[in-house]
Amino acid sequence: MIVAGFGFRQSATLDSLRDAYAKAGHTAQSIATAADKAEAPAFQALAAELDLPIVAVAPEALEMQTTTSQSQASQAAHQTGSVSEASALAAAGPQARLLSARVISDDRLATCAIATIKDAT
Repeated sequence: MIVAGFGFRQSATLDSLRDAYAKAGHTAQSIATAADKAEAPAFQALAAELDLPIVAVAPEALEMQTTTSQSQASQAAHQTGSVSEASALAAAGPQARLLSARVISDDRLATCAIATIKDAT
């Protein structure tokens, strides 16, 4: 299972999310983000475009993840260093590891990180 996790600002567009996903460099089987962001129109549009299911990650699950990136904004809003990394790790499961640390869209409105379970290739 490969999961693309996303963090994004409220003003992020579909293009912002697409750009971050493309930069992450992997094809996912699902996309994930913080539960309070999962209904955002741009995120819903990306899921529809990619024909991928959405995993809405609960705040407690985000907080439990160890992230390689540390964003003050993410820490303040979601108690994690990276919403994209934490979302990908939480959605992939307890044996997950990052394939790609967060990458940032050119407009700096979205981030994407890729996680997989440890035994997956």
